[in-house]
Amino acid sequence: MRSCRFRCLQITWIVSILTASTACVDGMAPDDTSAESSAVTTTEGFESGSKTAYAAANVTLGSGTWNLDDALIGTLSTDVKTGTQAGRIRNSGKISMQFDRTTGAGTVTIHHATFGSDASGTWGLFSSQNSGSTWTQVGTSRSTTGSSFSTATFTVNLAGTIRLEIRKLDGGSNRINIDDISITDFSSSGGGGGGSGGGGGSGGGGTGASVSRHTTLGLPAAASTSTPNSYLSVKSGYVVSYNAGRKVPNWVSWELTSAYLGSAARQDDYRPDDTLPSSIAQAQLSDYSGSGYDRGHMCPSADRTLTVAANSQTFYLTNMVPQAANNNQGPWADLENESRTIANTGKDLFIISGGVFSSSSATVGSGVSVPDKTFKVIVVLDATGQGASNVTTSTRVIAVMMPNRDSQISQSADWHDYRVSVDSIEAATGYDFLSDVAASVQSVIEARVDNQ
Repeated sequence: MRSCRFRCLQITWIVSILTASTACVDGMAPDDTSAESSAVTTTEGFESGSKTAYAAANVTLGSGTWNLDDALIGTLSTDVKTGTQAGRIRNSGKISMQFDRTTGAGTVTIHHATFGSDASGTWGLFSSQNSGSTWTQVGTSRSTTGSSFSTATFTVNLAGTIRLEIRKLDGGSNRINIDDISITDFSSSGGGGGGSGGGGGSGGGGTGASVSRHTTLGLPAAASTSTPNSYLSVKSGYVVSYNAGRKVPNWVSWELTSAYLGSAARQDDYRPDDTLPSSIAQAQLSDYSGSGYDRGHMCPSADRTLTVAANSQTFYLTNMVPQAANNNQGPWADLENESRTIANTGKDLFIISGGVFSSSSATVGSGVSVPDKTFKVIVVLDATGQGASNVTTSTRVIAVMMPNRDSQISQSADWHDYRVSVDSIEAATGYDFLSDVAASVQSVIEARVDNQ
């Protein structure tokens, strides 16, 4: 329950600018696929500095001067990084701001991964409001496992002068890569939910709604066109955070009402996403051929049947993961059908779907990652046109995690048996669902397991 809000910042930490066509996307009828847009975010990515030794020293980065103590800027092939460099920290090392922000901090998002084949590690975020004299931990400690980036989001929600520090907590010689640090300004409207890893706040920032109708309840994690492993593509039919390293989406978010449903035929025109830059690595049709996995839609084809164009848009491979047939064609499909049944009663559903990955996740084809599990979060609002402010502690939220191996799930299984809390999916993925919903509401509905 940690808000990922994109606001304009001083000192170049993060700038979120929606392209001029975003307003056109948000204003489209559900079947209009004539335009797409993305948000643009600038983050601190360790690209402008140089530090090759672990000994404590200051280094000038794009956002200001930092002290790296038992930490350096890694450039090796075994460093997990966006671009050419990332922070690398070991033992009880620290990466600390040496400058004060005067606009406080709302939320902080950080990409983290294990260096090379090192063991997993634990770290935390700390804040200081007296220029580094004393520090207080923000939220809970985080565990880093696996050599691909996970996203940690912290709600700081402190006004006034502030510094931040990333501190390795396990004390071991295993190393952790840190990259793509992003921060938002403090806002009196609240910094997001205080749940796992959060630090309190009132939530309800409204950032998701400014990106697209399909992210009305908030973005699960920071995404932008400057980060290939969390590349944000805002389409008329859904929103994708795409991971070029895994060649699958991190998450896909979409709205479902009866207005998106019609009689258009299933197009079956599976293809790479021609709206992404050619520099972004993508899965190809050949990667799935003979793989033993379905091309599993995240936003389903049957959720977009108003027009041929709307249906065709769901067949981009950026909207798919390798999905076990028993999962995809069994309880997963049954839940999709149930969602459309609910939508046809006049409800407004906001849905987020994706995969759960680990360091041992399999791959198919030319490095297309296979999720260990697939997850889905469905928020059921009472009437169309509602938003984050209409979510209450009585709002129905359906959350599931399903095994993604045929040996672990039956095609005849009941989807109800895979219901979990939103909190448990956040713990498994590092994401922050419903981040624009008030924290007091999140704390109730994200801890609850649906029983309807």
